[in-house]
Amino acid sequence: MARGEPIRVLHDGFVPGRFAIDAYGRGGFRFADMSHRGSILALPSGIHAWPVVSLTDIGVESFDKAVAERAAIDVLLLGTGPAPSPVDDAIRWILRDAGIGLEVMATGAAARTYNIMLGENRRVAAALVAVD
Repeated sequence: MARGEPIRVLHDGFVPGRFAIDAYGRGGFRFADMSHRGSILALPSGIHAWPVVSLTDIGVESFDKAVAERAAIDVLLLGTGPAPSPVDDAIRWILRDAGIGLEVMATGAAARTYNIMLGENRRVAAALVAVD
C-alpha cells in the first residue's frame, strides 16, 4: 500500500475470504488492504471483528463462530496478547468437543503461524487479541 493512500476499513465487522495478516500492533491488524482496530477472529468464512480486549474477556461463547465452522477447521491459534497466557479449561473442552485443536501463544507468534499455515493451505483459524 502506498504512503498516503486511503486505508479500507473493516465494515459491519466482517470481510469474506481467507487473508494473511499483513501487520499487527497499535491496537489492531492489517489484512486484505484493510485496517481494523481491535481484535479479530480469522475463520474459513472470513475475518470477523472479535469483541475481546484482553484475555479476561474471553469466554466459551467467544468461540461460537469457530465452533459453527468446525467442519473446516483443524486447529485454532489463540493469540492472547503480548505474551502467552493460560486459558480456561472450559474453552479447551468446547473446542476439543467440536474437533478443533487449540494452540495458545502470543498474538505476534499466532499471526505469523497463521500466515504460514494459511500459505500451506491448512485448515487453520485464528483468534487474535489486539496488541499495542
